[in-house]
Amino acid sequence: MPNLPEIENQLPTLTAWRQDLHQHPELLFDTHRTSDLVAQRLRDFGCDEVVTGIGRTGVVGVIKGKTQASGKVIGLRADMDALPIHEATGLPYASETEGKMHACGHDGHTTMLLGGAQYLAATRNFDGTAVIIFQPAEEGGGGGKVMCDDGLMERFGIQEVYGMHNMPGMPLGDFAIKPGAFFASTDEFDITIHGRGGHAAKPDTTIDPTTTAAQLILALQTIASRNADPMKPIVVSATSFETASTAFNVIPPSVMIKGTVRTMDKDTREPAEQRIREITKHIPAAAGATAEIHYHHGYPVMANSPAETEFAAEVARDIAGPARVSTDAAALMGGEDFAYMLEERPGAYILVGNGDTAMVHHPEYDFDDNALPVGASYWARLIEKRMPASA
Repeated sequence: MPNLPEIENQLPTLTAWRQDLHQHPELLFDTHRTSDLVAQRLRDFGCDEVVTGIGRTGVVGVIKGKTQASGKVIGLRADMDALPIHEATGLPYASETEGKMHACGHDGHTTMLLGGAQYLAATRNFDGTAVIIFQPAEEGGGGGKVMCDDGLMERFGIQEVYGMHNMPGMPLGDFAIKPGAFFASTDEFDITIHGRGGHAAKPDTTIDPTTTAAQLILALQTIASRNADPMKPIVVSATSFETASTAFNVIPPSVMIKGTVRTMDKDTREPAEQRIREITKHIPAAAGATAEIHYHHGYPVMANSPAETEFAAEVARDIAGPARVSTDAAALMGGEDFAYMLEERPGAYILVGNGDTAMVHHPEYDFDDNALPVGASYWARLIEKRMPASA
């Protein structure tokens, strides 16, 4: 079936909701306005239970089907937070908050799940319980983990959990998914190299941390090219190089390097960290410098469960048709903290096409409101298909 007509007819309302959220972006756990709006709408829909404060500013709505004989409880998750980006779209509904922008489409994700929840609360044409999850702090704050640590899965008895993300460049309304590792782990490091500063005209009297740092950065690239299995994806990127001096004729006493490590399995993730630590120890030592490293383990690999992935693909085929659903999507080296929820329960994460727009995390990115009924219909159909109403 295509988009559910009851949801398709709601496009003007869904668009208004989404554009309002877009005008008022909030970061990390500071989603108070967004969370309040979400909670109020869930209450207006007639959810059986609405709980706030799960994962600090997370919101959960519970919708019971006409019957609960199946005993099934399915979780659906959307993220709510924005990014610290200055918007450059020039749209009439552009962000009204300087330096903050919904540049990843979480305003669209929130609206799609609200649209699905509104339909489910009105029809209740299923046998079981739908748990509607609105999560803060996906963009670096680990809100998914915080919600899980707050007992999300146990408190609501969730047995399976599903997520969705828009994808620019994919045709509007198409879907893509894959079983197994889908999004990468996202570790971070900062390395400070301590040398001895001095005059740039007398490098022989210094221990130059800049040349040492340059050698170290080049050596880090050998992790992917010489230390890792070439059949296993890995990215090691040094992304920031800061010195204690801005003068053209001063060799600084120290240099800081920051970067990220992306991998698709622990057999690559753990050796990569070990190799970074070894390089950080020995290259500075060879130059007479010292170094300290702080290594932060970020989001784990996000891996879809095989059976739930095939089911999610079936639902997508119901909405978009078989020709518009890919089940062998390319793995992405971006991170996604829905990984924490998939470590707790089986489930699947799917991509929905957002058409021709700038890539996410870009100041000119925009969410296409025509995708709203597609995502909302997917959520509604997932619940009805996974927990079909009793005869």
